[in-house]
Amino acid sequence: MVHDSSTVDTGSSRGVLPGPRDHEAPALMIAWAAAEPERVGEVALFEPDGGARILGRGEPAGGAGGARVVFHRQRPGALERTAPLGSPGLSREQLRVRLEGRGLRIERVGKCAMELRGERVDRCVLEPGDALLLKGQLLLFCARRPREIEPLHSASLADAPAFGAPDVHGIVGESPAIWRLRDQLAWVAKADEHTLVLGGSGSGKELCARAVHALSARARGPFVARNAATIPQGLIDAELFGNVKGYPNPGMPERPGLIGAADGGTLFLDEIGELPQGLQANLLRVLDEGGEYHALGGSTARRSRFRLLGATNRDPAALKHDLAARLVLRLDVPGLDERREDIPLLARHLLQRAAAKSPEATRRFLASPGAGAPRVKASLIEHLLRTRYTTNMRELGALLWRAMSASTGDAIEWISGSTTTTPTGLPPPQDEPSAAAEEATTAEAREPSEAEIRAGLEEHRGNIVRTAQALGLSSRYVLYRLMRKHGIEG
Repeated sequence: MVHDSSTVDTGSSRGVLPGPRDHEAPALMIAWAAAEPERVGEVALFEPDGGARILGRGEPAGGAGGARVVFHRQRPGALERTAPLGSPGLSREQLRVRLEGRGLRIERVGKCAMELRGERVDRCVLEPGDALLLKGQLLLFCARRPREIEPLHSASLADAPAFGAPDVHGIVGESPAIWRLRDQLAWVAKADEHTLVLGGSGSGKELCARAVHALSARARGPFVARNAATIPQGLIDAELFGNVKGYPNPGMPERPGLIGAADGGTLFLDEIGELPQGLQANLLRVLDEGGEYHALGGSTARRSRFRLLGATNRDPAALKHDLAARLVLRLDVPGLDERREDIPLLARHLLQRAAAKSPEATRRFLASPGAGAPRVKASLIEHLLRTRYTTNMRELGALLWRAMSASTGDAIEWISGSTTTTPTGLPPPQDEPSAAAEEATTAEAREPSEAEIRAGLEEHRGNIVRTAQALGLSSRYVLYRLMRKHGIEG
């Protein structure tokens, strides 16, 4: 949901970060490289009237072959040229590439076989979103890129991480969309106004809220986070405003509530649109009165100097109008479909985290403990690039766990039809069997692996009943037992 120009909506007026985006054109990005995995994320840009260019290994012999395709590490206001490709299976002159309309015309001139959408081809036109495989060597993704990513206005490249690595806030990506997001985060952090964070499910709204807090003058204060949709209806007032000692029952300890706990810092309410209209009105009153509120059972007003960051994946119109107006800033968090070229880098980051959680994954897919990213095959990255995401990072994480559970060699691959969980069309819950029947059924069935269990929990967002059904287990109690066996927290 990042717009064509980075903007911050201030309700009655709009504050626009200066500078138009450059014209975009098709570019080639390295999505997977067998011999040079550190080059994932590098891009080759093409001029409209630049003629055909040769993509191949190293420099051409004797300077022949014409203009070469050159890869860069592209960042805001910076374009760092990188070394020629070193993949040993590529010919010195492997592809002839020419910009043609909205795509790139590709012709194979070298020995390495070329595949598009699983079919071997010798020539094709790549459109943005297509992935071209040079078999066993290189996966190239066609993306639309500006000649130059707009320089940062609020953030600083001096704080940037190594290319492709997560930044200090845990945000991963090198796409123009993610750099605009980083710039927006810095701007919103300095503005110190109540903010509405917009983005699809699993897009990373809480991660961005934590970044805003860390970049703000409130960084030394508390960051209090709660998903409003998980607060029981009858306890919302108590959760927000707390209670005095002895209320509503004698012996009840005093609690500050979320608002009191966030004094001097940031209160992040995810799914704020799920708050009942009456509670939205009460929250609005606190915002309008400079943080003044009453704890349940209290007669004396209290004050909390907090900043509210509310998040929703719904239309802001679903919020009470006055509350939406009080959240004067807007922060748009792009989903994976809006920054698809970041998916290979995100997959590498998530797989590193997964390997750290699972000794079995470390043993199978890392050359040695601490060796960096697990080994992956092009089939995995190509599948991830072609997937349409609805729950973004949650869905990506689940796909990676499923790929690990299905892979049989020492590299993670995507095997069609080998999924162990059912993303849609789950069967209705069944009656729980007796203990004897449960033991018999479990003995007959194949026990799911740790990776399969983690993938199922990720896919179904921790729902034990649905995960047990998807894994083919007789009841949730079997799943609990297996989770304890593998040290998986519920």
